[in-house]
Amino acid sequence: MQKLTTTTSPTQDKTECNQNRFEFPDLISRKVVFEANEQFVTANAGTILLAHMDRNQKIMETFSECFVDHRRAELVEHSLESLLRQRVYGIAMGYEDLNDHDRLRADPLLAACCGRNDVEGRNRSVEDEGKPLAGKSTLNRLELSAQDLDDKYKKIEPKVDCLEAFFIDFFVDNLPKRTREVVLDLDTTDDLIHGDQEGSFYHAYYDNYCYCPLYVFCGGMPVVSKLRTGESEHIEDTVEITGRIVKALRKRFGHSLKILLRADSGFSRVELIQFCREEEVDFLFGFGGNKILKRLVRGTMQQVQSMFEYNKSDKEKLYRELKYKPGTDGWKGEPKYRVVAKCEVNEQGSNTRFVMTSLPISRIDALGLYEDIYCARGDMENRIKEQKLDLKSDRTSTHWMASNQLRLWFSTLAYLLVHRLRSLIFQGTKWAKATCARIRLDFFKVAATVKTSCRRVVVSINAGYPYKEVWDLVLGRLLQLKT
Repeated sequence: MQKLTTTTSPTQDKTECNQNRFEFPDLISRKVVFEANEQFVTANAGTILLAHMDRNQKIMETFSECFVDHRRAELVEHSLESLLRQRVYGIAMGYEDLNDHDRLRADPLLAACCGRNDVEGRNRSVEDEGKPLAGKSTLNRLELSAQDLDDKYKKIEPKVDCLEAFFIDFFVDNLPKRTREVVLDLDTTDDLIHGDQEGSFYHAYYDNYCYCPLYVFCGGMPVVSKLRTGESEHIEDTVEITGRIVKALRKRFGHSLKILLRADSGFSRVELIQFCREEEVDFLFGFGGNKILKRLVRGTMQQVQSMFEYNKSDKEKLYRELKYKPGTDGWKGEPKYRVVAKCEVNEQGSNTRFVMTSLPISRIDALGLYEDIYCARGDMENRIKEQKLDLKSDRTSTHWMASNQLRLWFSTLAYLLVHRLRSLIFQGTKWAKATCARIRLDFFKVAATVKTSCRRVVVSINAGYPYKEVWDLVLGRLLQLKT
């Protein structure tokens, strides 16, 4: 039940409703009253965690150097860094749509986190008074400037090569000095097309019109997120990108560093394998089965079938070592590589999977190669799901590829911020392996009151906040974090 406070104007025969006060008398013996007051309440107190991590690691500061700002400095209200922070923090907090910023722009805490001194928006024009941050139109122009600049609105130019190098360089620079081996996981996914967009192609595997961005991860650290069209495998582009990562790694660690490329069968192409051989990089790729390979493991599969019938178990499996290379033209100059076959029989029937690798038997046996190393690549798929489901990396809905790529980078940057919090600050807690959505729900979406004065911005959370103990631990670790 709700009760509205009403007033009647003496000059008008009508009732005006003041909806700043709501009463619910039927909940308990006392009335429960909801009312608005002048004190600002934010639902995003955890933005301060992102902001401090960002400044400590100088992430947005370095990222902003990958843009050229052609605006006239004396007319600029929102700095480039402030705009980028507002957009990326918004995605991390769960506000992936530009329309959301028409409400967020009035949040004084978010304004402080984005570097705005006028957190109450008092010094802005009449139409923007009380709104310290940029609106959706300003942020939209930031994204669309990636496609084409103009003399009036779109004046912030992204440097594509610099942005691609940013993630690679950040990954390499933050590896421990004593790193001896690096495992790079490669994979693609589908970003469905929204209407008649630039670069729209039908992809038979996904049975839809989509983009197929390439992702490269090292554990939980993003290394590459490149938007690509769906009409081909872009294997030459994959080789070129992988070459840049390897070059950056070799530059810092030298040739003593062991590098392993790991991917599913979509990447078992002779061009990429040739690259690995020439650069002395190991690989472990899934490999599509064919009649020859299935014939070679026929005896092993019959043995597994007999074990399954005799033991009456849920499943049985054996591994078989092979030396193999395809007989097609592209493979003529290549040696035979090690192939491991997993032959499995379960209640659903028989299943044979193959992987091809340059790793020798002396380093790891067939079972360990498949189950301990190859199957571990499944964790990368979880990282891609985090970006798509939690950070909306597939919100590539502008008409142009260039601005959609910028959106993908913003989402990847938001993931990078959350991942750095997860790996550096939440160590030893159950949130060290939590998803972005879980961390957002428990630590970002925290209600707080915000009081501002000429000297301070005071943020007060509820003393009954269920994770208050961990919150204090996290804040303490953040403040002690070394740059």
